[in-house]
Amino acid sequence: MADGYVRRTAITRLEVTDEQRDLLEDTISEWKRGCQIATDMAWKKCNAKSDVQPLAYADVREQTDLGSQHAILATHQAAQAITGCIERRSKGKKVSKPTFTAPTVKYDTRTMTLFEDDTVSLSTTESRVRCQLALPDADDGYQRQYLNSDTWSITESTLTARAGDYFLHIGFRRHKNDAERNTAEDGTVLGVDLGIENLAVTSTAYFFSGRELTHNLREFEKVRGGLQQTGTRSAHRTLEQSSGRELRYVRDVLHRASNAIVDEALRYECDVIAFEDLTDIRDRIGASWGHKWAFRTLYEQVEYKAKAMGVLVKQVGSAYTSKRCAECGFTADENRPARNDFHCVKCESGANADYNAAKNIGMRYVRRGQQSSRRTGNSQLALKSGTVTPSGGFTAHPEGSEAEFMDKPHPPRANPSG
Repeated sequence: MADGYVRRTAITRLEVTDEQRDLLEDTISEWKRGCQIATDMAWKKCNAKSDVQPLAYADVREQTDLGSQHAILATHQAAQAITGCIERRSKGKKVSKPTFTAPTVKYDTRTMTLFEDDTVSLSTTESRVRCQLALPDADDGYQRQYLNSDTWSITESTLTARAGDYFLHIGFRRHKNDAERNTAEDGTVLGVDLGIENLAVTSTAYFFSGRELTHNLREFEKVRGGLQQTGTRSAHRTLEQSSGRELRYVRDVLHRASNAIVDEALRYECDVIAFEDLTDIRDRIGASWGHKWAFRTLYEQVEYKAKAMGVLVKQVGSAYTSKRCAECGFTADENRPARNDFHCVKCESGANADYNAAKNIGMRYVRRGQQSSRRTGNSQLALKSGTVTPSGGFTAHPEGSEAEFMDKPHPPRANPSG
């Protein structure tokens, strides 16, 4: 968000021989060992790349079969993981020393070379291997808009082993133009769903519980009803005092919730926070008057706090966000068998219903940008595992190994609809 670049990832499968497979497997294994060695040495000592590299580089080189550049990248990966732990600890979350188990390895322009014949050369623990990219036959596949462009340049990429296949997440970036630097039209979007069970859920899988708020609003309502029925002067004074306590309590909850949403947007470098239209939210979710006031107040608090950080806050249409599958787009009443559960009857993917809705809300804003002649159409949705575009482009987040199954990238769908 702040470095002046637009970033995208093109994912493609590699065609590998048995010999290449062995070399890639060994490289992945040594990469994990190298990252763990650097993390063990730097844990509770330092977290900046410039500090972790001189501390751990020699040991990584000596104790693994990684080449010099991959050893450097391993120390950087360790620094990134430790920094993530420090950020989570600062928010009151419990953290432990990172462990590296994901079957991945990072590449940069020194360890990876793309060729015009759609092959890629990758450094391994021994020699380089040159593999064919298994690209779609169609020339208009989403990978081509980056691979065949003079505008996009290659940056750090990730090789991932999955179910016997190897996928290369090729990182690309380009400079933002002057218009994009002053708008969020080409930025990252955080979707937010509001509700009763969960006051707020983000597309990055952050849940702010609403159970305590709902319980206390009901208790305040009972007390208020009893005092109003009594009707004495003393009851009236007590009612005023009770209303003041209720207002202060609710404002404190909303203050914490709005801070959490803005923090989430900043953590994932979002340019826009997207809410659903609040006009008829009370009728849609069966909320009380108190909830409706709380939702609107929460939105206003997020709006002014986000503005101070350079993040826009927008609303999008609310139709079908709770019944539409964020994975395949299928919409049906049967997709939501219970308040908290979402299970698509078409693709059979399942998720928390509020989380599914948050992703739909955020993606609706992304798609809205594609459909407007004033916009660049390059926005992306923030997930816990990374960012995704409607065409299927996926950029992994540094902490993506923590993400749940539904955050994994899916093949691009033709003509995505809102």
